[in-house]
Amino acid sequence: MDRKWWTLLVVCAGTFMLLLDLTIVVVALPDIQREFHAGFSDLQWTVSAYALTLASLLLTTGALADRYGRRLLFSAGLVIFTAGSLACGLAQSPTMLVISRAAQGVGGATIFSTSLALLADSFHGRERGVAFGVWGATTGVAVALGPILGGVITSGISWRGIFLVNVPIGIVATIATRTRVDESRASVATPPDWSGFVLLTAGLVSLVYGFIRVSSHGWGDTGVLACLAGGCVLLVAFVLAEARSKHPMFDLGLLRTPTFVGGSIAAFTMNGSLFAMLLYLVLYLQDGLGFSASATGVRLLLITAGMFVAATASGRLSSHVPVRWLIGPGLVLVGIGLALMAGLKGTSAWTHLIPGFLVAGIGAGMVNPPLASTAIGVVEPEQAGMASGVNSTFRQVGIAVATAALGTLFTSALRRSLEHGLAGVPALAGHASAIAAQVQQGNFSAVLATAPPAQRARLEAAAHSAFASGLNELLLVTGAVALVGGIASLALIRSRDFAHTRAAARVSRPAEASA
Repeated sequence: MDRKWWTLLVVCAGTFMLLLDLTIVVVALPDIQREFHAGFSDLQWTVSAYALTLASLLLTTGALADRYGRRLLFSAGLVIFTAGSLACGLAQSPTMLVISRAAQGVGGATIFSTSLALLADSFHGRERGVAFGVWGATTGVAVALGPILGGVITSGISWRGIFLVNVPIGIVATIATRTRVDESRASVATPPDWSGFVLLTAGLVSLVYGFIRVSSHGWGDTGVLACLAGGCVLLVAFVLAEARSKHPMFDLGLLRTPTFVGGSIAAFTMNGSLFAMLLYLVLYLQDGLGFSASATGVRLLLITAGMFVAATASGRLSSHVPVRWLIGPGLVLVGIGLALMAGLKGTSAWTHLIPGFLVAGIGAGMVNPPLASTAIGVVEPEQAGMASGVNSTFRQVGIAVATAALGTLFTSALRRSLEHGLAGVPALAGHASAIAAQVQQGNFSAVLATAPPAQRARLEAAAHSAFASGLNELLLVTGAVALVGGIASLALIRSRDFAHTRAAARVSRPAEASA
């Protein structure tokens, strides 16, 4: 088999492993919470620690890959991610799990930042469209299998198996990468921008920590305000440092290209809407409605099946249809799907979510394959690593920030609704905040068991209503985020910004002049 097809195979294997891990982990979070008696913030960090290390390191590893070799960094990333997965599977506390998830993110960053650049270097012309189409279909399969495999493994074996499943995949992919993939690097290498890396990492961690801390300490807490303010200052400092740097990890000049900006907004809003909502949808299905992990996985297949079908079609269409007509409408469908899920009541069945699941899944499938090609399609080959890293950074920043911010909104909405629902029950009215905290942490059954028998029915109804009310608020907010991203994508993404279009124009101008 030609080595370029081996490149496609190992890149798809690495992508499959990473996306499978994302959806598997979400389904298993309630079981992790129960085993470790973990707080709601621990669940947020289990998601955000991975996303944060990805976002912080993507730009640096992209630059390192351009300088030292994309195959080298890709294979190193596979090794680190596999080791991190093993550590997650052996974790004995929430802290150990979060640290191991961060280690996974370190390996994942090198895989994400180099995968698309490896494909772009190996494939050209129509074959590049085929390669990205296969990659898009792989993402659909991975996301589609994640919930059901996560549910089966978690229910049948243990949540630890969801991490250990990565180990054999990682080992095989690493061997294939070292023996079957050609090395590639930028023709002009630049030194790593360590100051930019430090400022970006510190800023993102401070910002996300501030949002997560709000859930338990409130907006008036000094630590919350200090973290949020510090994060904003550090991120502004990052932008200023990049503008002055001779070799920035993020060339701010890329922001002068409307299509690059549109693609970045699409990446942020895609992950900051539907994918950030998965945590809360899983908590609703398992803690709110009482489904098992496997039953939850089966229900989430409605989203991922739509993604798979639409991603396959979108990957093929992306070489024939302007990508703005896939990305923009796709995000709009995601927004509509999230809005369709809203309107839940305390007595609602899970079937209320079905139309929204299908519409949002189809929309997400339309977005992902063309968004990948857009990230590197507007730059010259020597900037492919940076462009891929920037796009993936916006994706991970979107899910990390949104997961933390949505947790704050959910906590507030849950508490307000419980206070209202229990206002007429003197024995429970003063305990609304404590009850809300227990509901968040999946301990509602224990709270219900300790309540006065005469008040249990009222408490159960109020809790279910509060959970539904909180989820409704999150669905409307994330739906609005997706709609804004879709409109911005339609307005900003232009065919003439792509490198191949500019090259064709340069060729045609001399021909016209000579004629």
